[in-house]
This record gives sequence, structure tokens and C-alpha cells, in this order.
Amino acid sequence: MTDRIGLGARWAVSALFFANGLVVGSWAPKLPAMMARLGISEAVAGLLVLALGIGSVCLMPVFGGLVARRGSAHAAKLAAVLFTPSLIWMSLAPNVWTVALTVLVFGGLIGGMDVAMNANAVAVERARRRAIMSSCHGFWSLGGLAGAGAGGAVIQAVGETAHAVIVSMIVAVILALAFPRLLRDSPAGEHKHQPLRLPRTPLPYLIGVMALACMIPEGAILDWAAVYLQREMGASLAVAGWGFGACAGTMAVMRFLGDGIRRRYGAVRTLRVSAVIAMAGLAVAALAPTPPVALVGFGLAGIGIANLVPIAFSAAGNVPGLTQGIGLSVVTTMGYSGILLAPGSIGFLAEQTSFAVIYGGLSLLLLVPLLMSRLARTADFGG
Repeated sequence: MTDRIGLGARWAVSALFFANGLVVGSWAPKLPAMMARLGISEAVAGLLVLALGIGSVCLMPVFGGLVARRGSAHAAKLAAVLFTPSLIWMSLAPNVWTVALTVLVFGGLIGGMDVAMNANAVAVERARRRAIMSSCHGFWSLGGLAGAGAGGAVIQAVGETAHAVIVSMIVAVILALAFPRLLRDSPAGEHKHQPLRLPRTPLPYLIGVMALACMIPEGAILDWAAVYLQREMGASLAVAGWGFGACAGTMAVMRFLGDGIRRRYGAVRTLRVSAVIAMAGLAVAALAPTPPVALVGFGLAGIGIANLVPIAFSAAGNVPGLTQGIGLSVVTTMGYSGILLAPGSIGFLAEQTSFAVIYGGLSLLLLVPLLMSRLARTADFGG
């Protein structure tokens, strides 16, 4: 592969991350808007978030197998095309049951696209012999910042359906530019017909546990920060949308810096420092007396969370002896069961306690990746 082709592939996969982040970020302010439109409580909204997670966890292994058999570019294109109009489906759904169905499909396509685009990023890393995973996730965070930060104001200005159409059109343009430049990484002939089975080595499952603990707090901010700021702290919808926006913004900055930091200090040390910073940010958000202080806390949490997941995914994609799609599908399925399934229970817990208590408890969960940080050493490679 020439440097020119490699650079084109690097920016193409980054565009996929941005497009995915834009749609997922737009979900953050859309949830309280749907709650108001449908007249549902936090507990029912928790069921919607649970449906999103179930869909994602169900389709992640399917797309992991598709990556192993057909290559990540094929799988990513399929998921992205189906994923693009998903916000429109939700906006047009007339009641809670049809919304739940569209959210289930939305979650499945989030999961499928995530496995495929992360596998493509690992393939580009190998081809270029250079870490790019953190900056790819930086583009995802940049998209999340745009979607969450502007989403609340756009929904207030033009309505829920028009907002969904605008986002879908932007994503369609991005995909049209990115698809021709994606790295085509069809597996070698001997891999195409191998039976797909779960790994027998424990390492990907242990990395999956670490990813799970890293991603639950991120999911709690994505799905519930806007509700926390609006309902418990009295912020407007436009301000509440910046709960995840603040986190996504600092995540984007740190993820663009993360590849260089990892090359200089190593994956293990980077993960340890990141976990401590994330714990501090969640504690600030939990103890905040006003919305601006909570936004500072979510921003600080984003600095720490930023490089936890990219390091875990790089580690999973470089486990010796495993087909790339299979190792990544194990870790992404386990990790995203945290970001997508666990927040579904937060709505129920919030009715019994408060979001402040929940965010405080989640800061302690990050002791898990801190204690398991040695597993990240497979994310370090030469070149």
C-alpha cells in the first residue's frame, strides 16, 4: 500500500467514526424530547435505552462474523447505509411501542457499525504500522459533540423530525465521500471458510471486562446527562444537551492527542492515568451544586474516558492468534453491553435515588480498569 492510499484509508475510516458519533450524539438530546412527546417517565425511558442495548448486543457478533468472512469494509458499508435514516424512523414512530422497535433496530445498527469500523481502523493501523485508534475515536467524539451540542437547540428551533432529516442528510454526504477510500481488507482464503467460534484464550474476555467497566460511565453520560441536568438541576433543553457535549468535546481533544501519548508513555501507563482522571470528573459531576459545575465535571470525565476504550479495542484487535473480527466482536459486545445495557437500569435507579448518587457510584467502577491495566499491553506495537 502506498502512503497516499494509506492516508486516504485513514481519513475514510475517520469519517465513518465521525458520522457514527454525529448520529449517536444526536440521540442524547432526542431522548428527553421523546420523553416529552410520548409523556413517559424515566423508568419507561430506561426500557427504551435497554431496547437500544439489546439490539446492539444481538447484532455485534453477527457483524463480527461478517468482518471475519467478508472484510471490515464490506461490513461497515452495509451497517452505515442502514444506520443513516435511523433517527427519522424514531421521529415518525407514533407511540412508545413503535418507538421501542425503531430504537431496537437503531441499537443493532450502532453495534454492527461499531464492530466493523473499529476492525477497519485496526486494519489501517497494521497497514500503516502506526497507532490511529485514539484519533479515530476522537472523530467519533467530535461527531458526538456536534450532535449533542447542537441537537437540543435544533430540536427546539425546527422540531424533532426536521432535526432527524438534517442529521441523516449530513451523514449521507459523509458516507458518499468516505466509501470509495475505505481500506478493503477481505480476509485470506483460508479464513473465509473457517468455522466461526468463540476464542478459547481468556485474554479477549478479560479485556472485555475492562472495556465493560470503562464504557458504563460513558453510556451513563450519553443517555442520562441531559435528563440529569434538565430534571434534577433545572437546566433548559439547550443547556442539557451539552452534558454529553462537554464530555464528547474533551474526549475529542484527548483522543486526537492519545495516539502520541500512547506511543510515548505506553498503553498501560496511559490507561492508568486516564482512569484516575475519569473518576475525578464523575465525582465532580455528582457533587455539583449547579449545571455549569456539572458540565465541568462531565468535561473532566471526558478527558479521562477518552483513551480507555481505544486502548482496549487496539489490545483486542492485536491478540495473537485471533482473527481480527472475532477478537473485536468479543470485546465490543462485552464493552457495549455496558454502554448500552447498563444505562437502561439507571432510569429505574434514578427514581429510587438520584442521578447524582448514580454518577458518584460510577466513579468507583473505574477501579476495575485501573486494577486490570496490565491487560492493555497488547495495544503497544512497533512502528
